[in-house]
Amino acid sequence: MGGRRQGSWRKVPSPWRWLPAVALPVAVGWAWGSFAVPDDPSRSGESDSHTPGPVRLLLELTVPFGAVAALNFAGLRRAARRLLVIMVGYQVLAHDRIGWLLSH
Repeated sequence: MGGRRQGSWRKVPSPWRWLPAVALPVAVGWAWGSFAVPDDPSRSGESDSHTPGPVRLLLELTVPFGAVAALNFAGLRRAARRLLVIMVGYQVLAHDRIGWLLSH
């Protein structure tokens, strides 16, 4: 593909290369659903682990910006830049949520 450098991903035996591709989204989904701030108005308030607001905010920032980093690492820099702009815009618009999480 246009001189794009092939990473070590292709050198990993096929079954093992798909394990993190499946396990990581499952783990992230579990963390997203399990760690919640009590009385969070955007959620049911039920969770496996009651979490302080700043910790939940860290999770809510890590997941989407981790996707930006993954796209960049995969060599999809244009998509990473576009998603970064979208995510920064979203965070600016969600300033009230960020304030709520920091105060709880």
